[in-house]
Amino acid sequence: MMQCGLNHKVRLVIFDFDGTLGDTREKIVGVMQHVMKEEGLAVADAAACASTIGLPLKDCFRKIYSWMSDDDAEHCAETYRRYFFAHSHELVPDLFPHVIETLSELKKRGVRMAIASSRTSRSLRGFVHDMQLDDYIGLVVGCEDVASTKPAPDALNAILEAEGVAPGEALMVGDMPVDILMGQASGVRTVGVTYGNSTRAALVAAGAFVIIDDISELLVLFEIKKSIVWHC
Repeated sequence: MMQCGLNHKVRLVIFDFDGTLGDTREKIVGVMQHVMKEEGLAVADAAACASTIGLPLKDCFRKIYSWMSDDDAEHCAETYRRYFFAHSHELVPDLFPHVIETLSELKKRGVRMAIASSRTSRSLRGFVHDMQLDDYIGLVVGCEDVASTKPAPDALNAILEAEGVAPGEALMVGDMPVDILMGQASGVRTVGVTYGNSTRAALVAAGAFVIIDDISELLVLFEIKKSIVWHC
């Protein structure tokens, strides 16, 4: 049990995309394995592929193939992007349960929302549109929009500056340790979700402020002004 105090009113919630809003695991693994076959690489299993979710594409391949050069990893990333954009309409993920209801309620309460992801902003904007999230997500920052990607704070800092919001007035919600570390580097409180691609233990180890099992639990943070007791 952990006592968690919110010192300021939360005006902005920043979400990761893969494993937090969109259930993309199966589709990401499928595309990665297609690239491995196309490039003549030993095909990694689903768990190994999923463990890279949240990293920039080049780093995903380098994590699996430690011997791979920067140039070869970038080539694999380009192959991934080419296949993805050729089949993007077939790869639109499902939303996790209660995402729309939660975002709708946050909007009613006057909370602004954004996405910070290691995906390209092009793919993010396409998904936001196809998944009917346009009414909720005001700003999207992808990997090409910042100098350094997760766990560096660049994406969060860019969103905070664009929205005119202080770090203490924002929350970062994500499913991977890199999301938690990015939030810490930016001074933003973090919410780890267990239904994505990581584990509760890994999120605790990364230092998540709060851990939830369903995105709808996020709303509890907005119902108690001074403090809240969480089971983390």
